[in-house]
Amino acid sequence: MKRKALALMMVIMLATVFIVTGCSQDTSVDPGETKSPIKIGGLTSLSGALQDYGTQMQRGFMLGLEYATDGTMTVAGRSLEVIWEDTTTVPDVARERALKLLDEDKVDMLVGPASSADAAALLGLAEEYEKLLMIEPAAADFLTGANWNRYAFRTGRSTAQDATAMAAVIMHNNPNAKVATLAPDSAFGHSSVDPFVAALAEKGGELLIQEFPPADTTDFTPFILRIRQQKPDYLYVIWAGANNPWGQLMELNLQEEGIQITTGAPEIAALRMMGDLVGMHGFTVYYHGVAQNPINEWLVAKHKEKYNSPPDIFTSGGMAAAMALVTALEKTEGNTDTELLIKTLRGMAFDSPTGKRWFREEDHQAMQPLFEIRLEEVNGVDHIVPTLVRVIPAEEIIPPISVPANAKR
Repeated sequence: MKRKALALMMVIMLATVFIVTGCSQDTSVDPGETKSPIKIGGLTSLSGALQDYGTQMQRGFMLGLEYATDGTMTVAGRSLEVIWEDTTTVPDVARERALKLLDEDKVDMLVGPASSADAAALLGLAEEYEKLLMIEPAAADFLTGANWNRYAFRTGRSTAQDATAMAAVIMHNNPNAKVATLAPDSAFGHSSVDPFVAALAEKGGELLIQEFPPADTTDFTPFILRIRQQKPDYLYVIWAGANNPWGQLMELNLQEEGIQITTGAPEIAALRMMGDLVGMHGFTVYYHGVAQNPINEWLVAKHKEKYNSPPDIFTSGGMAAAMALVTALEKTEGNTDTELLIKTLRGMAFDSPTGKRWFREEDHQAMQPLFEIRLEEVNGVDHIVPTLVRVIPAEEIIPPISVPANAKR
């Protein structure tokens, strides 16, 4: 009986080994063929007030994935799948579309949007679902400041970085500058001027006067005359919209009074309305002829080939966001665990069409170079053209950290 029992046990053991071995052999396939795709939820303004910005960002993001993966659209054997949703530039819609991406599409992370108000509507969802939110190009400071949370990283520049760049341009050219500002009496206007005032004071400049016309102003004369009476060295103008003050600034001869007008050079569509400002010095986040590096050369050539036009400011931003994500996913070997991605992204450097950037560990804001430019007329171009004066190093325009002390790290 003992011999029979022993023999039976041996048969069972051999059968078990055969089954296990057989199963292993049956499922032995190329691991790359069984890996699930990495799902990215793209949220941006594909209609509404910021449709142009959103379209630029979407194109740049997809081109960035193509560049960063050498055209394979895969990372660590996992394909990249981007599911786009239109926020319509309405925060409630942005939240609704994000919920669809998170609940139905089961995306691994979110990227976008164009509007800072839309981005604010997404911050809480990123925290609730514990998913990464890569912000691009929404620029409001509170997104990586007062409303900061650990799941949000911004590849684009912030309003404070714009302000610091403007102060750097002015003080680089005139260390004793006296400055005036002109901006709309709106959240956009005040949130743009406030960090500039702080940056100017830090660099040793003097603010003489601030003027805030209503956002729908068409007659800027009284505001400009008050500025002219103060005789500043520079007038920093912040304006968006068709009712811009450029023509009236020229008519009232501020430059003949020795007042230099300066501003940030915007997207190409807005540059078409700034023909009066030939010779102006200022700064820009990006212009396709200003950024000089192989990545931007590739972007310009590829965008012209695909869309028959040069890339714009937010095209560059979209590409930067894609390159940051691919860089992080390469480091994690395709692992999309949110905690691992947060750990990887903090302090991480990545390439972009404007040069090297890195995420500041304390607030997840990308530090990046901007460009001092001069506006010039160029034959055959339908807009005034920013030309490079100098690259403003990222280290020269680092904004203050404004994350609340009680924020969960």
